[in-house]
Amino acid sequence: GTEESTGTRLYCVSGHVSRPGVYELPLGVPLRELIERWAGGMRDGKQFKAAFPGGPACPILTTDEYDIPMDWEHLAEAGSTLGSGGVIVLDEATCMVRTAWRVLAFFAHESCGECTPCREGAPWLTEILDRIERGRGRMADLDLILDICDNIEGNTICAMGDFEAWSASSCVKRFRSEFESHITGKGCPFN
Repeated sequence: GTEESTGTRLYCVSGHVSRPGVYELPLGVPLRELIERWAGGMRDGKQFKAAFPGGPACPILTTDEYDIPMDWEHLAEAGSTLGSGGVIVLDEATCMVRTAWRVLAFFAHESCGECTPCREGAPWLTEILDRIERGRGRMADLDLILDICDNIEGNTICAMGDFEAWSASSCVKRFRSEFESHITGKGCPFN
């Protein structure tokens, strides 16, 4: 059935939380409550850094959105979406370049290859992100990633291209300084 704006929803919480699981909660439960009350908080006493609110296909949220109600309207206002409700939580020790690379590598592998923007764009993004992670990135790569994402989004038959673009561009836009640190420091500052 369809969910009512005042109904409940299943939230599947995974990642760096103490109690990953599926929780049936009111639509609009705050992200902080979902993580700290229901999923047992961040594992190993680490701090919240980011979350994909509806799986890796959704634009990422940062600490600025930690108290956001997990519903369609509030997430849309924050530039993201509830998607599948598969919340992936990341802690402060997470490398966002590596995260973006892994997500794009997955999308590149899963692409059916029918649409040129997706077929060519996801592997190209993966290659650029890999180069940045390994300390061979250039500052121009960051704007190139955003340009590639602009050319993919809205130009594929299915939503796979949009997913690639949303994930990669949101990581670069919301964690740009971390990407720049990889480039200026010639490698990943995380263990």
